[in-house]
Amino acid sequence: MAFVRQALGSLERRGFDTAPVLQKAGISAAALDSDRARVSADAFGTLWLTIAETLDDELFGLDTRPMKVGSFATLCHLMLHTPTLREALIRGARLINLLIEDTRLELELDGTEAVIRFVDTGALPLERRIFAHETLFVMLHGLMCWLVRRRISIHKAYFSYAQPAWFREYEHIVGDDLTFASSETRFEFAAVDLSTAVVQTERSSREFLKDAPHNFIVKYRNPKSVSVQVRRLLRDTAPEDWLTFEGLAEHLNLHPTALRRRLEEEGSSYRAEMNARRCDLALEQLADPKRSVLSIAQSLGFAEASAFHRAFRQWTGQSPGRYRRDAK
Repeated sequence: MAFVRQALGSLERRGFDTAPVLQKAGISAAALDSDRARVSADAFGTLWLTIAETLDDELFGLDTRPMKVGSFATLCHLMLHTPTLREALIRGARLINLLIEDTRLELELDGTEAVIRFVDTGALPLERRIFAHETLFVMLHGLMCWLVRRRISIHKAYFSYAQPAWFREYEHIVGDDLTFASSETRFEFAAVDLSTAVVQTERSSREFLKDAPHNFIVKYRNPKSVSVQVRRLLRDTAPEDWLTFEGLAEHLNLHPTALRRRLEEEGSSYRAEMNARRCDLALEQLADPKRSVLSIAQSLGFAEASAFHRAFRQWTGQSPGRYRRDAK
């Protein structure tokens, strides 16, 4: 919900009524008051598009210079016609640096790591700078992953601002190794990824752009990737029927070692996918006031309610009871 409030702030600063935008996105205005309330990637994608159309700015009016509607499509096409991710990023950075004023993108090598750095060149208020960095990362990372048709794992991320209250969401969007209150915002990934071939085409870009930004807000998902197959299997199966890791490997016709390596290459693991699915199910079931916390814990495969409480705190930063009260 913090992302929704920040997005709406761009409208409020210009004097626009936010009610029609929320209605179009299917987001309840009452939910804005709850820090723990959540919206789907599709809902936020619709919100993003609607605000962009209203402001003629695909960067939520965060920069001194508006990123006019059509800029993202131009960026996509420009990065598309390159042999590798390295050339794509060089082209992309050049265009972004022409389009916006207050943040400059820099690409460099640091040993075995490639680094994307956001350099602040203007004097944006802190709140706008935070959301600008978040939005630029999601936009650029989504393009990077789509271009090479696999997830580019971020090894380390540093942010030039203090840890926000919603920092737990960064673990899902960016990665696990996060440092706040750094001197700069930078993202490190394997330098070898820069030599990955760009495999998308003009034809595939039409489908990608038709669904953007819904299709990469949380993370890029290659529908043929192993992690998506695992995610789909977990979604279609009750927790008590989930396979062991060895059983999963057999089901996917992969050796367990190969399965583990493939998931790691996609920035995931079987445990992470199971926890993500359990968290989604927990949030859905807690919305039903008739369901007790104990029954929810048992349905998710927890032998004791206390174990569910500990896990839920790790997922969301609060207890199931607190989440249920805040979401009302």
